[in-house]
Amino acid sequence: MTALIELDNLGFAWPGQDELLDIPSFRLERGESLFLKGPSGSGKTTLLGLLGGVQRPQRGSVRLLGEDIAQMKAARRDHFRVDHTGYIFQQFNLLPFLSVRENVELPCHFSRSRAERAKGRHGSVAQAADTLLGHLGLGDRSLIERRADSLSIGQQQRVAAARALIGQPELVIADEPTSALDADTREAFLQLLFAECREAGASLLFVSHDQSLATLFDRSLSLADLNRAASPRGI
Repeated sequence: MTALIELDNLGFAWPGQDELLDIPSFRLERGESLFLKGPSGSGKTTLLGLLGGVQRPQRGSVRLLGEDIAQMKAARRDHFRVDHTGYIFQQFNLLPFLSVRENVELPCHFSRSRAERAKGRHGSVAQAADTLLGHLGLGDRSLIERRADSLSIGQQQRVAAARALIGQPELVIADEPTSALDADTREAFLQLLFAECREAGASLLFVSHDQSLATLFDRSLSLADLNRAASPRGI
């Protein structure tokens, strides 16, 4: 079976700089949870941009679900990303003026396929959002209808996870999402995230410098081991 993600001979450099990423090969299997570690400045965020089609490599291929997104035009890359990938950002990036439910529903406004999958399983996008929030411990009706900026950091993190998972994207990328949490809260959140990814059949690529979390995942890799052009100038 084709891997969910396959990188082949990937090379990327920012204008006027030496090559930042030189990755001969990399695979993420369908349904796999992978911990990718690397210190600040190692190129983790750049790699995630390449996987999502935000940047394009100077050479090599970036295949998601067998499609080389490096060869797609910008508009198609954008649609492909939102159809198949959910993101959990370090700062969560919730829209503070929207309610909790409205934040979770956002990807379905930009992706017809995710909206259809959400409706197919739950009858409506709103019900899909409420179900996910309930699984993540945020099912109280008064909480679901509150503004997102009224929540605690831990609650906002779970809203961000529900937003990434709605509509069953095949890939969930988490970029340092637990950096603001204490150890007990981090592990509890991860167990919820694993359960929801299994339920959706999604692969999880979790990027962090916190090595203590690595044993919770199916597999752990260091970006330095993948990247032949390891550089302190990564962003």
